[in-house]
Amino acid sequence: MRGAVWGRFRPLCPVPLGRRRCTTTTRQRCLLARSDYSGAVSKRASSREYRRGPVLLRGQQIPTTTSDQRLLAPSHGSSWRHDDPRRVLRIQSEFVEGFGALAEVGAAVSVFGSARSAEGSADYALAQAVGAALVKAGYAVITGGGPGVMEGANRGAAEAGGLSVGLGIELPFEQGINPWVNLGVDFRYFFARKTMFVKYSEGFIVLPGGFGTMDELFEALTLVQTGKVTGFPIVLMCTSFWAGLIDWLQATVVAGGQISQSDMDLLHLCDDPDEAVQIVVQAGEQLRAQSRRAAHVVARPAAPGTEW
Repeated sequence: MRGAVWGRFRPLCPVPLGRRRCTTTTRQRCLLARSDYSGAVSKRASSREYRRGPVLLRGQQIPTTTSDQRLLAPSHGSSWRHDDPRRVLRIQSEFVEGFGALAEVGAAVSVFGSARSAEGSADYALAQAVGAALVKAGYAVITGGGPGVMEGANRGAAEAGGLSVGLGIELPFEQGINPWVNLGVDFRYFFARKTMFVKYSEGFIVLPGGFGTMDELFEALTLVQTGKVTGFPIVLMCTSFWAGLIDWLQATVVAGGQISQSDMDLLHLCDDPDEAVQIVVQAGEQLRAQSRRAAHVVARPAAPGTEW
């Protein structure tokens, strides 16, 4: 561990990924009932281990509030004049640490999904297959570094011999960096962590999840829709899970004029890991071609007589 950065050797894979067989299709796995993860969450909670940046806390040392909560709490009196400037330096250090740790990751894709999907569940297996397929296509895999779907994607990447990245976050409950991450960074602040997801990813693959997953999904959609980031692909996996949301967006939000029909084209739905990765690969090739054309236009010399 180096400050807030984790580095691990790649875990050994007891069974080569290519030799594994499954009697059900990916879509069938998506339709299976998802396991209740409360037992695993309780087990992690009982360990009473908590990370705040590079600091490890246990037992009674675990705080009842997070850094984000304290930052965004209403200020009373003038104490903020002394506290907030110090927080700015801490925030700056998180960006510096994150940029330094991830600068040489190369082509990468972020995978999002529930922290409550148990090992052996349909979603965990799907995430594992996605992670392996991304590595096969030449990508590193970036997740939130936690359990569930995140662990599955990290595991698939690590077992396939690729770079498995986890961006952890300080939370009052779950989670900690999972054991399949071989490059991990712990963050105090959500906004610093979110910047890393967007800056170092060429696409988002989103599996079933809760509020955190929805937050990442809609933030990515907003950034692409408003042109704040390059239009990287956003793939939703397990169509049965997302069908209700897509129907609501189409029938209510598009119909009501809150978004346009073209905004729905930002979303790609599929059930097969290889198809999801192919969507990312094709979009990446298109974006790189656009960047080359743009660079050629910028580098082209001005016509005689047009210089200022």
